[in-house]
Amino acid sequence: MTSARKLGTSDLEVFPLALGGNVFGWTADEAHSFAVLDAYTAAGGNFIDTADSYSAWVPGNRGGESETIIGKWLRERGNRSDVVIATKVSQHPEFQGLTAATIKAAADASLRRLGTDHIDLYYTHYDKPEVPVEEIIGALDELVRAGKVRHIAASNISAERLRASLDFSEREGLARYVALQPHYNLVSRATYEGELQRVAERSGLAAVPYYALASGFLTGKYRPGTTVESARARGAAEHLGTERGQRVLAALDEVARAHDAEVASVALAWLAARPTVAAPIASARTVGQLPALLKMTELRLTDDELTRLTEASA
Repeated sequence: MTSARKLGTSDLEVFPLALGGNVFGWTADEAHSFAVLDAYTAAGGNFIDTADSYSAWVPGNRGGESETIIGKWLRERGNRSDVVIATKVSQHPEFQGLTAATIKAAADASLRRLGTDHIDLYYTHYDKPEVPVEEIIGALDELVRAGKVRHIAASNISAERLRASLDFSEREGLARYVALQPHYNLVSRATYEGELQRVAERSGLAAVPYYALASGFLTGKYRPGTTVESARARGAAEHLGTERGQRVLAALDEVARAHDAEVASVALAWLAARPTVAAPIASARTVGQLPALLKMTELRLTDDELTRLTEASA
């Protein structure tokens, strides 16, 4: 049985792999989304990540499609108390930014779509430096006090703004960030490793990395001379032509062979073993894509294997 991980300083206990909801209502229709959610929770998963803006970028969509599908699934399965729902604010076409009024209105809209009376983990999706941290934290604190949000978190934020937010929360005794969602994986380490990671470590924040598989590149299905039909193919291809990308794939292949595991499982296991990381986020369009992702929860890499991967990706 895979043991749950404590999410930072919160009372949330989460499965060590968060299921990304960005594909729901985009590359996965409602039926496929329900099937993926069912398979993930049947395997012991309880941590579902979405955002109010998913998937506004799709022609004909307005944003909120992912939350709506998850909300319908929660209602039909009657399992709200069994799952940790994380969603985000700032990017929905109708609720752009992080002013106090926007945060409160967006939270109410998310609650309606999710069909629930509370959000377990509420992220600021993209920081807006033009809005004072005092206004942002103040609005989030009101949501916590009203019982609409259990815990708050930040994504796409600088170390400086994160530190200022935490300091303000401490000073005023307000709700405090418990988690951070950085862009972090084997081929994208610079945005998180450094001062941002140090602030998270010092403050007891849990990291929940997105793009954990680098838009699919770290699944190993993108190789020189291959063509993959995927909405994310362009993002994955960026790493294919680099020397570093080739080094990482070679190291992943070697470790995967030693464990009779898939490349994606190894890439996620490396990430899950990094300091501060509680649960990488990965999404599955179909049930068939889930086993390789779930395998990471029981894969134990040796110190030598972890070092091999870390050095290959340096």
